[in-house]
Amino acid sequence: MKRILIACEESDEVRGRFEKLGFDAWSCDLQENRNPNAKHYKGDIFDIINDGWDAMIAFPPCTHLAVSGAAWFDQKRKDGRQQQGIDFFMAMINAPIKHIAVENPVGIMSKIYRKPDQVIQPYYFGDEAQKTTCLWLKNLPAIYHNSKPNLFDSVVTHVGKGDFIIHKSGKRKPKWFADSFNLPKEERAKIRSKTFPGIAEAMANQWGEYLLSK
Repeated sequence: MKRILIACEESDEVRGRFEKLGFDAWSCDLQENRNPNAKHYKGDIFDIINDGWDAMIAFPPCTHLAVSGAAWFDQKRKDGRQQQGIDFFMAMINAPIKHIAVENPVGIMSKIYRKPDQVIQPYYFGDEAQKTTCLWLKNLPAIYHNSKPNLFDSVVTHVGKGDFIIHKSGKRKPKWFADSFNLPKEERAKIRSKTFPGIAEAMANQWGEYLLSK
């Protein structure tokens, strides 16, 4: 049985899908998994990263790396928080695991490390939402999506980008993101970091099939 680690995930959005496909799938996060029945290690990822995984999908924290927080970069560089974020990201991509995917929003790692192998959106995979998502891949193929039907696949996965909110400042934000401001801080972070179902499904189905063929 193939063993896969879903790093920095507590939503069970990705892990649970791999388990349904027959993988020995585990998640790891400092928080409890929302699914009480999930195979989940609550603690430091480095406690288990060397435990013989066949593959890892990692969602390292983006708080100190994403361009959306550029206004605070100077302070974060001075106090070391940004370097901690960089070091953690690089530890994920350089983990002793053959097949790796690391996810993050648009941020400084495109320059510090390299450009991502793929940039995707939830609306590519059937969820009416915009959230620019970068994937850095090691020994994994890009996940595909269909923009229009063809002779071999009649399913159109592309949908609308969803609703947007215009702030007084003039900034345009996706409604799902803006609505999260109404939630407590901890819940807000969970909503923003959660993988959209269509992307999670594509990761499990496509990367799962690829891994099982190896």
